[in-house]
Amino acid sequence: MPFIIVSGLSGSGKSTVLRTLEDTGFFITDNLPPELWGAMNDLVEARGLTRVAVSTDARTRDFLASLESSHARLARRQQDLRILFLEANAEVLLKRYNLSRREHPLGNNLMLDFVRERELLAPLRAIADTVIDTTDLSAKELSERVMKMFRLEHEFTLRILSFGFKHSPPRDADLVIDVRSLPNPYYDPELKARTGLEPQVQQYIFRDDDSVKFYEEIRDFVRNSAQRTRAAGRHGYTVAIGCTGGQHRSVAVADRLAQDLRDLNVDVMEHRDMKRVNDT
Repeated sequence: MPFIIVSGLSGSGKSTVLRTLEDTGFFITDNLPPELWGAMNDLVEARGLTRVAVSTDARTRDFLASLESSHARLARRQQDLRILFLEANAEVLLKRYNLSRREHPLGNNLMLDFVRERELLAPLRAIADTVIDTTDLSAKELSERVMKMFRLEHEFTLRILSFGFKHSPPRDADLVIDVRSLPNPYYDPELKARTGLEPQVQQYIFRDDDSVKFYEEIRDFVRNSAQRTRAAGRHGYTVAIGCTGGQHRSVAVADRLAQDLRDLNVDVMEHRDMKRVNDT
């Protein structure tokens, strides 16, 4: 179980690092005094959590006197302990503060606060495994460096939803695809009461080369869109597949997409309107 302590100067990118770690499955605790590091380690270990990161910085200045002893105790119990320290030059920190309009935790003159903070956190910097100067790094570049450093991957989920246009499209979908041009089993008396999850219905919908080609174009477009979204750093993408009533065609297409794109960590959220009656 890796236990990562994130520290550094205010405005140097700690929030970016914590968000990156959290998005890759870490349990995060912000602003944790050193004396509680050991207790947190025991707690998460007892809960079976496998990735943990905490932050300790100038906000915990009243508790930093126990830093060395707390670190020594934790190091004896935690085999995979990492300390990451972030810093940047004063001019960049000042610019970032002016943009965010936040107040420095030491709350005096900003340039003096930066000096005092460096002195206050010097013991933490001294025991850090890695120090990153973020002066010339964007938030995205910092996130990518942390991902590479800890050999992490973003947890990406492709969510697939089927629906019926007669019940209105979902509002929270990233991509809405209309499959009403596919053959409609509703007009076959033997299939009308069935759903798109059943083999007989799926055979009816994908019965000719034109329907199969249309589906393959949808599949390839969804794959490309999801892959580009993942590469851009997003962690989820929702695709809504719609037919008239949401019982047959949209369900069948969503189900086949879930099988064909399972390498993208597919989550079929729901067949929203499949159980509604009198679909047309």
